[in-house]
Amino acid sequence: MSEPREIKWFRAAPLGSIPEKEGRRVQYGEHAAALFNLGREYLAVDNQCPHKGGPLADGIVAGKNVFCPLHNWKINLESGCALSGGEGQVKVYPVKIIDDFICIAFEEGGLGKENSAGPCQEKCDERL
Repeated sequence: MSEPREIKWFRAAPLGSIPEKEGRRVQYGEHAAALFNLGREYLAVDNQCPHKGGPLADGIVAGKNVFCPLHNWKINLESGCALSGGEGQVKVYPVKIIDDFICIAFEEGGLGKENSAGPCQEKCDERL
């Protein structure tokens, strides 16, 4: 039986540096994430839209969703699922506040809330 991996948190941005309802691109090694301030929480997903790779950090935030600036695909920031525009999914990453920094755990990122791969259609209640 393998031992659980320790979560390594990367300091992505100082607390308060991302305006509410906006996103910022965060680079860590080969990972490019979009980090969003939703007011009461921060959420992070891969920065590339599953459609044509549009920069999600530059999209428009509505609730817990972001609209890709290239072709207006709606991506849920909690599950990573495309809710409109087509089918697809981006990785989601755990986010935590540590010592006045917004931190992301890139190594623990996965598809959807439960880090499971599979079709989003059955995981997203907002689809339609």
